Amino acid sequence: MFRRKTVSQTEQESNEAALREAKIKEVKALIGQLSGRSSLYCSDACLKRYLEARNWNVGKAKKMLEETLKWRSTFKPEEIRWDEVSGEGETGKVYKAGFHDRSGRTVLILRPGLQNTKSLENQMKHLVYLIENAILNLPEDQEQMSWLIDFTDWTLSTSVPIKSARETINILQNHYPERLAVAFLYNPPRLFEAFWKIVKYFIDAKTFIKVKFVYPKNPESVELMSSFFDEENLPTEFGGKALLQYNFEEFSKQMNQDDVKTANFWGLVHSKDHQQHVSSGFSGAEIAPEPIQTNP
Repeated sequence: MFRRKTVSQTEQESNEAALREAKIKEVKALIGQLSGRSSLYCSDACLKRYLEARNWNVGKAKKMLEETLKWRSTFKPEEIRWDEVSGEGETGKVYKAGFHDRSGRTVLILRPGLQNTKSLENQMKHLVYLIENAILNLPEDQEQMSWLIDFTDWTLSTSVPIKSARETINILQNHYPERLAVAFLYNPPRLFEAFWKIVKYFIDAKTFIKVKFVYPKNPESVELMSSFFDEENLPTEFGGKALLQYNFEEFSKQMNQDDVKTANFWGLVHSKDHQQHVSSGFSGAEIAPEPIQTNP
């Protein structure tokens, strides 16, 4: 009896996998022939993420993907370079951590209390740049990233406007589906509750369950953080033992080096002058424009 149940479960899992594979092929056929950067973007793994985000509804996944392709054709995230957004990164309000979580995911640290600019356009450009960079640096067996949000020095006066929060959520959940594994909101002040009551209505159900409120004096919170992070790597600001240090100059060098990797991945052209700029701490890629086409 136990053997029959195991075989039945195996057959069911096999059938489900075959059905999902068929849906990936269906979306691919509906999107049509792609080339260049759009072809690179729409890998089978990518199509799977869009289907997962839309509960494997082919029509909804196709629509979501087409909206992303249109967004990418105008926003051009793969063309953003560090020298364009470095001013946003001076305080370290958002940056890629020097450690991974226990599953090997890239970690982004967000410190909204260190907001240093007012331009929504530049703030979103900076965030998108770092999301793209986080994805670029994921291990081969990992597709998601983790966010750690530190509320030190956060006040209503330093809080991001509702419009900024809404745009951040829109970009993350609609154009980077299934890229977020978890977002830890670490020790948010009581004042944040009023802000959260408004913002949470912009978050879809799949993203909402990934948002975790954690508090240093709460045993369940401590256990949850420990299940995701090695305390030896985790900064003290998040209940770990490591010293959190953000060095703008060193981080800039790292981002300039990654810009070369980005250009190579997307097939963008960078000249010898660009290589010299990178080695001296500056970036200046020469972009070979390639429009992304989608079927109507």
